[in-house]
Amino acid sequence: MTVIAQYLVHDKNGEFEKKAEKIAIGLTVGSWTDLPELEKAQLLAHKGEVVEVREIEESADGVRRGLISISFPAANYSFDLPAILTTTFGKLSLDGSIKLIDLHFSNEIQRHFKGPRFGIQGVRELTGAYDRPLVMSIFKAAIGRSLDSLHEQMLHQALGGVDLVKDDEILFENELTPLEQRVPVGLAAIAEAAEETGNRPLYAVNLTGKTFELKERAKTAIELGAPALLFNVFTYGLDVLQGLREDPEIDVPILAHPAFSGAITSSTRYGVSNPLLLGKLLRMAGADLVLFPSPYGSVAMPKQETLQIAQALRTADEPYAQAFPVPSAGIHPGMTAQLIEDFGIDTVINAGGGIHGHPDGASAGGAAFREAIDGVLSGRTLEEKAESSLNLRKALDTWGLVKV
Repeated sequence: MTVIAQYLVHDKNGEFEKKAEKIAIGLTVGSWTDLPELEKAQLLAHKGEVVEVREIEESADGVRRGLISISFPAANYSFDLPAILTTTFGKLSLDGSIKLIDLHFSNEIQRHFKGPRFGIQGVRELTGAYDRPLVMSIFKAAIGRSLDSLHEQMLHQALGGVDLVKDDEILFENELTPLEQRVPVGLAAIAEAAEETGNRPLYAVNLTGKTFELKERAKTAIELGAPALLFNVFTYGLDVLQGLREDPEIDVPILAHPAFSGAITSSTRYGVSNPLLLGKLLRMAGADLVLFPSPYGSVAMPKQETLQIAQALRTADEPYAQAFPVPSAGIHPGMTAQLIEDFGIDTVINAGGGIHGHPDGASAGGAAFREAIDGVLSGRTLEEKAESSLNLRKALDTWGLVKV
């Protein structure tokens, strides 16, 4: 039973073999060559091993780069993410130009993690939406607004035919829209819209508060009827997400928001890779849907990384339910064909301004996305679909068309 960690290392001298051995020893037994043979025999089961050292192309500034893989024996850590991350990248993360690219877990270790409770299939069953991307809208201008404003926003979003509506991640407990009142008001608006359209989107309520209060806050939200939870996982920790997922009374989908992850992943030289942090580890910890920056907006992530995140969330090679990738930021109806081309139908199209900014309001914005999806999946271009869809036509006039 092992974890194999892969690192990207920058070294002007290219001494990658030496660096690899230093990591393997330093993160496990501490020293080796000077130990007596008896101590070596006693510590052998705990010693890290170099699996691979491979030099790759130089960085843009001419510094030599290498990929190093180290195997860490399971005898060294308990089977939880804090222990594993501390072992593989704890003090090493302070060691300059080194980035944790990936972690490979043995089957025995993977069995200690449950992954998503619902995943793609379970969320589809809850929404009744199959064979197409889901559409999610975001509460905007939520801070400082009343419950009446929340009701109005929810009503218009639900009328537009979206499948999910999420709180803004910066909406915390407050006097104007406290959790105990926000959930019933939001659900009442959804019920009101359903009388007209039959559509009942899942409302993902932002779970906030002190860490050791979160489980009770989650259960309160669920008792009030909250059908899903939004969670700022990286300001709390992956292990907190796993604890929420594994509590049998917290039996609703969890949307993982990437807030604060940029502080960990953004550098090309140090930190943790986006596909590992936002893909593999969030899926292991139990996220059903994972938001991450799209490759299209003003807060864009390189497309290759977004595709790798989606792959990590949906690969069949993992022993967990597949999780929904949710590329976010800068999304509007004119991007629908590109989104489906890049991420397929097992994705969630998530928009804030691209729904609320529609000239005819949020209900028309949500409808424009649904009509765009219908057009693409029926083999038509967005321009062709817009000929019979006023909502989509106005959206394309407002934001333009991104051609595949």
